[in-house]
Amino acid sequence: MGKLIVTIDGPAGVGKSTMAKQLARELSIPYLDTGAMFRTIAWKLGEGSWEWDEAKLESELAAFDFTLSGIGEESILALNANPIGDEIRTEEVGMWASNVATLPVIRTFLKTAQQSLGERFDLVAEGRDMGTVIFPDAPYKFFLDASVEERANRRFLQLECLGKPADLEILKEQIAKRDHQDRNRAVAPLKAADDATTIDTTEMNKDQVFEALAKGVRS
Repeated sequence: MGKLIVTIDGPAGVGKSTMAKQLARELSIPYLDTGAMFRTIAWKLGEGSWEWDEAKLESELAAFDFTLSGIGEESILALNANPIGDEIRTEEVGMWASNVATLPVIRTFLKTAQQSLGERFDLVAEGRDMGTVIFPDAPYKFFLDASVEERANRRFLQLECLGKPADLEILKEQIAKRDHQDRNRAVAPLKAADDATTIDTTEMNKDQVFEALAKGVRS
């Protein structure tokens, strides 16, 4: 019998991580933040790494090993046994991650790493191509969306809570830019899987979004 895989995809700032953690806790299974994997690679490789040649990138990636432990919001994603923290949660690193995500060598490496974790664990996996590319056979697929303005507001509040004040207008510009890049890249563009349940969360609070997800898994 295969593992239970629930996929939650969607654009930047839509609340995927919050909902995925809560749903994973409800199901008593691990939560996999695949966006954090892209961010971590971008952060480790550094600015401009998306311009390196493929051989250099492959050499660097060969030394990377992602592991996962815990359940729900207590899930811990680690790189080479080092837990990943808030150092990757800046808008700058987010843009770097969007840049490296356009590279086939990066996507191939992470696809293998993510599918390997899915073979070992039941998962709530959130990202941008979980239901379309990484786990196309997952029994439960969701795509969360919201307006750019609403997502910028949510990210603004999130950064404030982390003690990282931001400019709301700049956040709107950054999110719109990332949307364009993510939705129009040649490899694995951001889109809902044909069999995913799409939820527009613009006018919904967290409890309403969670209930829609939980109901979808229970049905």
